[in-house]
Amino acid sequence: MKKNSLVDQPIKICISGARETSHCGVDALDRAEELGGILANHKCVVTTSAVNGFPMWAARGAKRAGGMTVGFSPASNLCEHEETYRLPTENLDMIVYTGFGYAGSDLLLMRSSDAIIFGCGRIGTIHEFTVAFQDRKPIGILEGNWDTVELLRDIMARDIERPHDNIVFDKDPNRLVEQLIAVVKREREKSLK
Repeated sequence: MKKNSLVDQPIKICISGARETSHCGVDALDRAEELGGILANHKCVVTTSAVNGFPMWAARGAKRAGGMTVGFSPASNLCEHEETYRLPTENLDMIVYTGFGYAGSDLLLMRSSDAIIFGCGRIGTIHEFTVAFQDRKPIGILEGNWDTVELLRDIMARDIERPHDNIVFDKDPNRLVEQLIAVVKREREKSLK
């Protein structure tokens, strides 16, 4: 294997956000779709929790831009995914059926992604953030008309043990993606030394 093969791999960026978005503001789904398209234009693989709402719209944006999408389902198989959890299959090129419920699939999703972008969310999004934060994953936080940003900043402020140098905040999805990709590339280069 070439020494720089890790650097050449596509970057897998997870989009995390609420399944139910009525509290997110009128433009949340449009912003998620835009974000997915931007990631696809940067040749990133978009990973999601294979749920409706913010993640699904991000996957939709990625697919419309010709990108690759992978969903991590809490279900054990397609039947359970669709009938028990009532989750979508559209806009996903591949679904990994974890069989671990939401909490377990969150862990696999965070660990399988190179970086995570957080949008408007609730408890599941907060759970994904804490996993990514503890694992020191590169994190992007899309600022918008939602209170998720304040919750995430509060979690970070209470943790003085971990550095926050791999977390970026921005209202502009283009700048956020560019900054986050730079962080991932920096982390990859450090791991090769």
